[in-house]
Amino acid sequence: MRAWLTALGVVIVLIAAGAGGWMVARGRYVAPGPLEKDAALVVPRGTHAEVGAALQKLGLVADGTSFRIAATLTDAAGPLHASEFQFPAHASLREVLAILRTARPVQHRLTIPEGLTAAQIAQLLDRTEALAGEVPVPPEGAMQPDSYAYEHGMTRQALVERAEATMQRTLARLWAERAEGLPLRTPQEMVTLASIVERETARPEERARIAGVFLNRLRRGMKLQSDPTVIYAVTGGAVSGGRTLSRADLDTDNPYNTYRIAGLPPGPIGSPGLAALQAVARPTATDELYFVVDGTGGHVFARTLEEHNRNVARWLATQAAH
Repeated sequence: MRAWLTALGVVIVLIAAGAGGWMVARGRYVAPGPLEKDAALVVPRGTHAEVGAALQKLGLVADGTSFRIAATLTDAAGPLHASEFQFPAHASLREVLAILRTARPVQHRLTIPEGLTAAQIAQLLDRTEALAGEVPVPPEGAMQPDSYAYEHGMTRQALVERAEATMQRTLARLWAERAEGLPLRTPQEMVTLASIVERETARPEERARIAGVFLNRLRRGMKLQSDPTVIYAVTGGAVSGGRTLSRADLDTDNPYNTYRIAGLPPGPIGSPGLAALQAVARPTATDELYFVVDGTGGHVFARTLEEHNRNVARWLATQAAH
């Protein structure tokens, strides 16, 4: 027994004198690290030595050699992952390794607001620094506005494809659930009309009613006469709103100018949100054919041209008074 204990003592001494012994002896494995405050850091792929050198440069570990030895001696705990992780201030080597093996990468979120044009979405993607790769310009109306979670390094193309797939799933469901008798031939026509509804009002309670008006006009072969379509026509989709239209704008010869063409324009004028799509799929049952702004952010609706003209005159008088 004594001989066995003696041999064990020799082994312990040898381990303590070996590659990992100094680290255990000096407490470097559990000692507070140099990171001064909580931080999200991007950990690269590479060997233990390469990762250790990178983390030392980031100020997360005191020296790369200690990291390499600790990572190697604890290999059985699992592989190290490369991504962006959140690290607490003064994380020890033990905490750093546990995070690299088991923590969920930092989740970023990109919000695509309703109504943006494809060109505006491309600009938004370009400004999103945590994404990688070239900026694709998606087809107009192909992406569903929403908030999308992603990890550092995800490509812009991959995020676009996810938003396009979300829109396709939404369209398949709403097209199957649409009201009977809509004068729309395809889901794409539903997107086109929803994109117009999206730009016509910011009030949720008005969307289905405005959709009902436009659908009534389509049934009767009337021009939609939607100002947002003219803005899209004269700006090429670079601007989605906030422009005062002139007579020359209204006379623009463009397939998106619904003051000149009958029916729907050839495609969407922006990215409609879920609520606008739902409004077109299930519009308010109404016999109204006209609406005009009321000066408070909403609209006044009318069944006849005479009634509509009175509403327009009332709005113009209000504008002149101010």
